[in-house]
Amino acid sequence: MSAPSDAPQAPKVTEREARQVAEAAREQDWRKPSFAKELFLGRFRLDLLHPHPVPGAEDVRRGEAFLDRLRAFCETHVDGALIEREAKIPDDVVNSLKELGALGMKIETRYGGLGLTQVYYNRALALAGSASPAIGALLSAHQSIGVPQPLKMFGTQEQKDTFLPRLARTDISAFLLTEPDVGSDPARLATAAVPEGDDYVLDGVKLWTTNGVVADLLVVMARVPASDGHKGGITAFVVEADSPGITVEHRNAFMGLRGIENGVTRFHGVRVPAANRIGPEGAGLKIALTTLNTGRLSLPAMCVGVGKWSLKIAREWSAVREQWGRPVARHEAVGAKISFIAATTFALEAVVDLSSQMADESRNDIRIEAALAKLYGSEMGWRISDELVQIRGGRGFETADSLAARGERAVPAEQMLRDMRINRIFEGSTEIMHLLIAREAVDAHLKVAGDIIDPDKPLSDKARAGVDAAGFYARWLPKLVSGPGQLPNAYGEFRVPGHPDLSGHLRHVERSARKLARSTFYAMSRWQGRMETKQNFLGRIVDIGAELFAMSAACVRAEHLRATGDHGREAYQLADVFCRQARLRVEELFARLWANTDDIDRRVVDGVLSGTYAWLEEGVIDPSGDGPWIADATPGPATGENVHRPIR
Repeated sequence: MSAPSDAPQAPKVTEREARQVAEAAREQDWRKPSFAKELFLGRFRLDLLHPHPVPGAEDVRRGEAFLDRLRAFCETHVDGALIEREAKIPDDVVNSLKELGALGMKIETRYGGLGLTQVYYNRALALAGSASPAIGALLSAHQSIGVPQPLKMFGTQEQKDTFLPRLARTDISAFLLTEPDVGSDPARLATAAVPEGDDYVLDGVKLWTTNGVVADLLVVMARVPASDGHKGGITAFVVEADSPGITVEHRNAFMGLRGIENGVTRFHGVRVPAANRIGPEGAGLKIALTTLNTGRLSLPAMCVGVGKWSLKIAREWSAVREQWGRPVARHEAVGAKISFIAATTFALEAVVDLSSQMADESRNDIRIEAALAKLYGSEMGWRISDELVQIRGGRGFETADSLAARGERAVPAEQMLRDMRINRIFEGSTEIMHLLIAREAVDAHLKVAGDIIDPDKPLSDKARAGVDAAGFYARWLPKLVSGPGQLPNAYGEFRVPGHPDLSGHLRHVERSARKLARSTFYAMSRWQGRMETKQNFLGRIVDIGAELFAMSAACVRAEHLRATGDHGREAYQLADVFCRQARLRVEELFARLWANTDDIDRRVVDGVLSGTYAWLEEGVIDPSGDGPWIADATPGPATGENVHRPIR
């Protein structure tokens, strides 16, 4: 059936309206404690992290058993070089993953899944992703943001009974939100879901649909127009990928992750039963964001895998490659890079394991922790990959196939660098993550002082807000003056004879948290309603918080490993050097809060956009092809071949 001729087009929205849509999708309340939320308020709640939470014995048994099976499978059946060369995961590998139960790692056993904890799910992704990043992306897109997670959290019992057994064993899923002209600004979402009888009729185009080329089931975000009996708004649907009217128009190719099945999907008059709607109308964005609260942990988990592999290659290569009579590892310039890789990998694993275990226990609200893990993991994972290429020198730039062809070990360092680059964009770019985390970090301030800086609020509301704010800050600000970080014996349990002293690093975190909160308050006082435009400042605030969280996690993990007798001395050494490196970064970020080029950068941007500096572009040839910057996504029937290919 054709779509109605009046199917909604991309709405025209103002900047303020776009923010209101995003704000409405946020979780508004904090029902559980949050270490990171408290950290940004200047309160160092180490008790929320320490002692390090541990998984149950049965969870460990089942998790380790599956990791053993997955490792054996990856070592014997996965050829990462072949996947890179052919830009495709062989169908028999995908089918074997299904038989192994890898599609159902996070699905409960009563639906045929493995019921793994978040900790072991993430370790499995790191393991599979090290064999082939494309496989890690396939499994993650299917379970972290695909159909299983939103159904687990928001689906009806009937939906779970219908879809989860399929998703646990046979059916691959994909998440469809992005459109050719809609990325991190969902207020402009154009795909329509028009109610018609007991169905919704979908029309629109979705871009960058990871797994979309091979998917059996889709989570689709579409806009329901408001009408009698329909609240309307962005809504989530489970859609059968082979429904009439669905066409995968193109399989996208990228600089990295060459094996992922990512495409462009068109919907034209696609009928979806109302029973397939997840949650109420208008709840789609909230469902998506809530799903990502833990789903985001999968990406930094795979960054941990990259760090571990990079450390192995750096160790082996730097011990045998000699320059000027010594192994290159013994030269300080290279040694510093190796130290960074080792220390940062330890910290990344600490952040991911701690956040994952907290997600499993569900005692804390980890929405900020998960976002910080994604931000920090993607940025540090990229730096680790880049440093490995530098350590390898010319061989780091050479492809693995070329190295093998001339008789050397086929180390895919350049591929890893290409594969890792997308992580700074996937599931919220670094810039968007800065804004998302910053919004949560200043939530307490906006709740008491938001009406004061809102230009649309009447004077009466501003006056009431002023009274509330005065009371809040009268109680809060004095607590930022002093704290345990100024007491030389604080956090004494992290001062262990024969080990580096980690207590000083935790005192530094406590002092820095209070300084961070004061800086945020000063900025709000200075810029008030213009604070939201100071994106670089907010980004630095968030980056400081990320470093402090990583330092805390590293120290807590080191003490946990020492207490359990598992490489405790070495863990303390790695935590110590990581914290020393992180403290230098924190000091620089604090300095750049107030001494930076943000204002003159904006003036240069104005000049670039107005053409003032166009003369600087002369003397080159633009190799770009012709065509529009953004492809036409007008709803309508498909005109090309359907490249959808479900794997059976």
